[in-house]
Amino acid sequence: MPITVKDANQPMDMKKNNLKIMRIFLALFAGMLWSCNSQKTEEKEMEKEEINFKVKVQEVAIGDQKAKVFHLSNGNGMEVEISSFGGIISKLIVPDRDGKPENIVLGYENIAQYDTNQYFLGASVGRYANRIAKGKFELDGKVYQLAKNNGENHLHGGPLGFNRKFWDAELIEGKESMKVKMTYLSPDGEEGYPGNLTTVLTFELTNDNKLLLEFQAETDQATIINLTHHGYFNLSGMKEDVLGHELVINAAKYTPVDAGLIPTGELAPVAGTPFDFNQVHSIGERIDQIPGGYDHNYVVKEKNDKNLVKMAEVYHAGSGRTMELFADSPAVQFYSGNFLDGKQTTNGITYNKHMGFCLEPQTFPNAPNEPTFPTARLNPGEKYTHRIAYHFGVR
Repeated sequence: MPITVKDANQPMDMKKNNLKIMRIFLALFAGMLWSCNSQKTEEKEMEKEEINFKVKVQEVAIGDQKAKVFHLSNGNGMEVEISSFGGIISKLIVPDRDGKPENIVLGYENIAQYDTNQYFLGASVGRYANRIAKGKFELDGKVYQLAKNNGENHLHGGPLGFNRKFWDAELIEGKESMKVKMTYLSPDGEEGYPGNLTTVLTFELTNDNKLLLEFQAETDQATIINLTHHGYFNLSGMKEDVLGHELVINAAKYTPVDAGLIPTGELAPVAGTPFDFNQVHSIGERIDQIPGGYDHNYVVKEKNDKNLVKMAEVYHAGSGRTMELFADSPAVQFYSGNFLDGKQTTNGITYNKHMGFCLEPQTFPNAPNEPTFPTARLNPGEKYTHRIAYHFGVR
């Protein structure tokens, strides 16, 4: 049969159509490929933004020496400023429920002012945090007299404790956190303590708004030790005092104190007393029942087993901010800022009574003089460790 012109052109049309379809398919495929690659790039950029740590290091003169000041931010709304003088946290900026970042710790306007830090604002304290009665203790039959700086007692390592020392400091960068590592050698006899004590303190800011502290120490002679952080917190961003903050402390007992705030040696139940924060209460709800306010040691563990446990949680309804406290020490000191007297003003904010609260994980106060308390002794060849973790969030 002869082939007509129409029949002869049909295969050519089909080829053209096939070519068109193929071009369309290739174009669509290329578009999909571009879209996928573009999405991956955005995700990588987002991942980078989530861990976009920024660091600024400055040197600040204090007397005739210089301190390093580290300003770390994690790209997630949280920032911390840490000084190698005193191991001090001078600023801690945390977002509220609307994402607004504000400073939530009490401090001075400049680092040089911390040289006369009578309130121990933001300081790392040692060799022994809290009080030792009459500044005296006995170890292996020898009596040691420590410097007195709280009436007849020794407080937070003495007038020239760790909060007044220049620490060696370095920055350690990581993918999910940034660390500042500090080292200080306290010589034998400093403030009356026996032994050369080498202490390493590490601050770590994570990308999920946690601030982690770890103390490590070793000695060449039997000594006593109790190191902690003495930060004053105000989750409102200093817009009001802390009496309205809601608090939980996971402790069934506390250590009653005498008129000088020295523990009597008793472990008393908190149940049925204004000291019971196992269920949530505002700080100010029952504070008038405590002469002078809260400044007491809460017994979280009766043995020093070094397990990290949740000690406390604080919530401020106005800002939505929450703070959870974890530590491996046996106790925590709850202090309601009773001795803040309005003499200190920072950036227009006056630090009146109860403007900040402290939660200080620790060994029991005056433990070297109370044989039933968990030991504060450190021997040569042993390593002292103390871990503290602050987790910040919103509700």
